[in-house]
Amino acid sequence: MFEIIPMTHPNRSFFSPFREMDNLARAFFNEPFFSENAEIRPFRTDIRKTEEGFQLEADLPGFDKKDISVGVEGDVLTIRAQRHSDTEDKDKKNNYVRIERSYGSYERSFDVSGIDTENIGAKYENGVLILNMPKKEPVSPPQRQLTIE
Repeated sequence: MFEIIPMTHPNRSFFSPFREMDNLARAFFNEPFFSENAEIRPFRTDIRKTEEGFQLEADLPGFDKKDISVGVEGDVLTIRAQRHSDTEDKDKKNNYVRIERSYGSYERSFDVSGIDTENIGAKYENGVLILNMPKKEPVSPPQRQLTIE
């Protein structure tokens, strides 16, 4: 008997110029040659517990402070950042070989049900947004006396 090996077998021995170009591009750019960066990755955050509550640090390098907004709706805190593209106006001749900087909207939401949202403090410096979020003070339900009939 003989074995039929499909064309997608990893040990194929025929020459493919497209595969060779793709392998070269992967080695050079560390990703497929003709792929577009369709996915905009969310920004990274670190959340640290403090004595007063929590501190959230969000990496937002390259953003202007005016392009970042932080909002609270109910028990959800949302950080939005918008990066604008100037490449269309600056380069009508398409001189770019590769564009890795992504432009568009970035957004992340966090549950803040245990946070005193009225007293959240925010500052942005050196590409890092820092939110100081104090814990809610525990509220005990009001007590009342019941009359026995």
